[in-house]
Amino acid sequence: MSSVSLLQKSFLAFLLAMGIIVTLGDAACWSKIHKPGEDKDGCMLNGKLYPFGRIERTEDCYTCSCREDGLRCCSLFHTPVGYDKNKCKVVLNRKRCDYDVVQKDDPSKECFVFSPVG
Repeated sequence: MSSVSLLQKSFLAFLLAMGIIVTLGDAACWSKIHKPGEDKDGCMLNGKLYPFGRIERTEDCYTCSCREDGLRCCSLFHTPVGYDKNKCKVVLNRKRCDYDVVQKDDPSKECFVFSPVG
């Protein structure tokens, strides 16, 4: 007879499934191609000029690669999708570069999130 209960097996299966979902998540990425002669001193993003090279973290929570031919950025956060959209709202926490899902009528209270998507 196994010493692992059905509840423990269910919990382990849940943890495994959540680990797979989080692992498969990918950050949202986008690119901007520069026109010839545009942005000779770096890359302009939301009114701020960034130097050529790798940008670890922008003010809007992206990591970017700035080159003479263009800019490629990927988000540092996952977007929550599985939550009660009637009672809750999503707010970007720029300090942590992550979203907070909070109650619409009381933003000091967090909401349960079923799954984030990159």
